[in-house]
Amino acid sequence: MIIFPAIDIIDGKPVRLYKGDFSTAKQVAQDAVETAYRFKKAGAQWIHMVDLDGSVQKKRVNSKIFISVAAETGLKVELGGGIRTMDDISFYAENRISRIILGSAALKNPSLVKEAVREFGDLIAVGIDARDGYAAAEGWTESTDIYFTDLAKQMEQAGVETIIYTDISRDGTLSGPNIKQLAEINGAVSCNVTASGGITDIGDILALRKENLYGAICGKSIYDGTLELRDAIEVCK
Repeated sequence: MIIFPAIDIIDGKPVRLYKGDFSTAKQVAQDAVETAYRFKKAGAQWIHMVDLDGSVQKKRVNSKIFISVAAETGLKVELGGGIRTMDDISFYAENRISRIILGSAALKNPSLVKEAVREFGDLIAVGIDARDGYAAAEGWTESTDIYFTDLAKQMEQAGVETIIYTDISRDGTLSGPNIKQLAEINGAVSCNVTASGGITDIGDILALRKENLYGAICGKSIYDGTLELRDAIEVCK
């Protein structure tokens, strides 16, 4: 299982949110590149990044930061937030981003997902974010009546190989991942499933690994010190 340390960006700075609420944004580091280097030193090979400004403004906002992290650290960057067009995808693909995450587009423009997969293959991932099992969009500000596993199956049929599943109610809470829903989505599709939201400590990492998940995204737990990134990476080798 791959451990993805997370860096979310607002106004050019690394932040964390509580349950996706932008009013709770708290800066957790001074510089994204410096933070990424620290994660690399702990053994990370991948990093998960989100353009939170982009997710709300529906366009690329902090792109220079993500490109700098990929270019300067050599880490594989998976990136989401504000990616709504083939031009956005091409831009990041040409600038060494290793995985491009479509979120709201998967709900609102499934034809874009199909076109992106045809063009870029496994470079494309889909982020499914849900409250009470139902998908949300637009930086988690809009709810839908689409059940999360139904959306996952649609994305699998579109050729998507990687899905990142976030239980919004757990995100940034250090309350533990939603193992039940993660097991449900992992059993519903053959895609690689990455867990996001609520991961607290090494016990959670071991529980997720037991579910044969592809990856786990860790943010607040690393910044708050409840999880040592090096230890998490080591137990997943």
